[in-house]
Amino acid sequence: MPKVSRKEAAREAALPLQEVPVGMDVEGGGLPDKPAFGAVAAGGDGEKLQFRRIPVPQHRMTPLKITWMQLYEPITKNLKLDMRMNLKTKKVEIKTTAATPNPDLLQKAADFVHAYLLGFEVRDAIALLRLDDLYVEGFEIKDVKTLRGEHLSRCIGRISGKSGKTKFTIENSTRTRIVLADCRIHILGSFQNIRVARDALCALIMGSPPGKVYSKLRTVAGRLDHS
Repeated sequence: MPKVSRKEAAREAALPLQEVPVGMDVEGGGLPDKPAFGAVAAGGDGEKLQFRRIPVPQHRMTPLKITWMQLYEPITKNLKLDMRMNLKTKKVEIKTTAATPNPDLLQKAADFVHAYLLGFEVRDAIALLRLDDLYVEGFEIKDVKTLRGEHLSRCIGRISGKSGKTKFTIENSTRTRIVLADCRIHILGSFQNIRVARDALCALIMGSPPGKVYSKLRTVAGRLDHS
């Protein structure tokens, strides 16, 4: 390879760049207009159908069969979605249709079915379809404090109370719904109310007497009413 001196390299760098010819020439000297596409509805030719599959635990199969129509009608009639139960995979399958007004409704329907499978009543879980600021949060007792044996049983008893009195008091004070499934706790409500209910439940798990939790709930509930 022949050597190039510094002067020659500097001379070549100073030369103007040559224009590279474009392979495609446009007639008339201008670019064509952008195509205008109309809006496409969910499930139309321009958008693929969307699916959600919600696994069903074995112990929730029988309750699901009993209340199937209560879940099926709001999803198919109000949200215009398709819903079916796949018995082979044991999953509830929901998909959009051409009549679905908004694809975001698919996630709402999936949250509604998932909340019911966690243990919430249908009349409580259906609020997820009607309101936008509702969420479901879950945690385990061992996430707050490690308990085993009888200590764990007494903790679950403190959370529930006699005939569920403590749990109902927390629900009514914070406007939430609570499901106590063995060592796992699920809370349905708005973000702020979930936080208040979670703090009360964590205090009970740590060993606080229910009376002390009640007095704190009265203060916080009054603050929520004025907010």
